[in-house]
Amino acid sequence: MISIEEALARILSYVDVLPAEEKPLLEALGQVLDEDISATFDIPPLDNTAMDGYAVRAADTTGATGASPITLRVIGEVAAGYEYEGEVERGTAVRIMTGAPIPAGADSIVPFEETDEPFDHAPSGTGRLTATAVKVLKEARPGANIRRAAEDITAGQMVVPKGTVLRASEIGVIASLGRAAVRVIPRPVVAVLSTGDELLEPGQERSGARIFDANAHSVGSLVERYGGMPRLLGIAKDTVADLTAKIHKGWGADILVTSAGVSRGDYDVVKDVLASEGQVDFWTVAMKPGKPLAFGCFYPEGDEGRRVPHIGLPGNPVSSMVAFELFGRPAMMKMMGKRDWRRPMVRAIAEDEITNRDDPRVFLARCFVTERDGKFYASLTGSQGSGILTSMMRANALTLIPAEVDVVEPGEEIDVIMLDWTRGEEWGSYLTSD
Repeated sequence: MISIEEALARILSYVDVLPAEEKPLLEALGQVLDEDISATFDIPPLDNTAMDGYAVRAADTTGATGASPITLRVIGEVAAGYEYEGEVERGTAVRIMTGAPIPAGADSIVPFEETDEPFDHAPSGTGRLTATAVKVLKEARPGANIRRAAEDITAGQMVVPKGTVLRASEIGVIASLGRAAVRVIPRPVVAVLSTGDELLEPGQERSGARIFDANAHSVGSLVERYGGMPRLLGIAKDTVADLTAKIHKGWGADILVTSAGVSRGDYDVVKDVLASEGQVDFWTVAMKPGKPLAFGCFYPEGDEGRRVPHIGLPGNPVSSMVAFELFGRPAMMKMMGKRDWRRPMVRAIAEDEITNRDDPRVFLARCFVTERDGKFYASLTGSQGSGILTSMMRANALTLIPAEVDVVEPGEEIDVIMLDWTRGEEWGSYLTSD
């Protein structure tokens, strides 16, 4: 039996970053960029206006007030996407729309609100004015309301570096540079296989002692949540032949995840198939829930040099989810080229007694963490049995109780691993809904 840290290190040592691929911008959201993105032109490319108004020479507005306005002759109009061909000379103004290039001769923009522009005199259906003069009601400053060329990005500038996780803001910036596609590290395909004669697919008719398979859907959902592409392989029977056939179907994936079949029972055959078809690295970890965890690799025939890492999760649904959070998620993150995959950890005050006496291992109890008066508090989400899946539904964190700690008393501080930062009342109400 090895520690959580050693198990994770061994798993990550077998996992490689996936080869990059070209993806359309919208499909690259959340993926890691595999190239430097540089600008080939300035943004903005020209000086332009930040507001609708009039392009003027600031000196022509000196002394303007509401009581003593200055009248300028309107010589034209320009909208975004067009350039004014003339020049703003002394005593003149050009009506201008947001984003339009600044006409030659102008050094300031007077917003409509600081003029007497008679909006009620606009011709019906055009939205434009026919006035040949405008009164300026406030003195303009040189450069007012003007966005300068290259104030955001300069031609030749490296804008988005390789290794960046692409968020909506990066996608927008890259689009502004004229790029429609980028090279990124792809999302891993994760094959998910459940095992056990007792399992039924959701949607089938329930009968006898058989139960519906929750693990494929909870683990598959975690794969999707963390950016992977789940491929559900269904349910394998507790026979070497059926399990072997199903596992072979998962060899086309980047990683294979199975649940159940890794304990010491007569029908726990996953580790046996792993040993015969591939290579076993370890199969127990000093944690609860999640002790029976198998890991190894398959080496598909006819695909020289390729290996498919395999994580054999426990069969109990809580154990399965917790083990995937600790090991499957980091493996996926590394495949996607993400370096910052560690979960945030905080110190929280325990609000319940937490016992860890029987078979002491690192105890990952499900808890709900709230913040009050600048401190974090952790409440258990009810019974901590590894088959009580609702304890995960109610949780936003896991405790990290060391194996040598028998009991945590209410009021003591503990480490908790945050799974998410949900703190809404609708989640807290689960704690008292029994």
